Amino acid sequence: MTELLAIARQVLAAQPFSVLVGTEVTHYADGAVELQLAIGDMIKQQHGFVHGGVLAYLADNALTMAAGLAMGGGVLTAEMKVNYLRPAVGEMLIARAWTLNAGRSQGVSRCDVFAVADGVEKLCAAAQGTIMKSHTRSGVGLEKAAAPSARAA
Repeated sequence: MTELLAIARQVLAAQPFSVLVGTEVTHYADGAVELQLAIGDMIKQQHGFVHGGVLAYLADNALTMAAGLAMGGGVLTAEMKVNYLRPAVGEMLIARAWTLNAGRSQGVSRCDVFAVADGVEKLCAAAQGTIMKSHTRSGVGLEKAAAPSARAA
């Protein structure tokens, strides 16, 4: 496991909601982030689909972690838009995010969220967000983790 991935896992472990639902960071390098979340009954809505709020949560975390990788950590979501494309059903959710542009104080990231059923990934949500540098620093952060090559100009 890389040092960056280990630090990303520490960040996620410091988020009580992420721990509650069981989100895992499976990739954190090369400008990309992948989060996975097992689908269980407790994250579904009344029709048996994953609740849209859970999809938005997963996209939000992936967007922010991707920008944190590009911007050297210490970031927060300023805004986010999610397009729900199909109901999320299956065994697992996978969120893959990357940063489109990163400056010193603001970046823009994209994220695709897939539902995996019987080994087949289906795109169920697409998100984009504006990520900003935080002026407050508390708790676990990625500011020490970002390699100079991952930082934006």
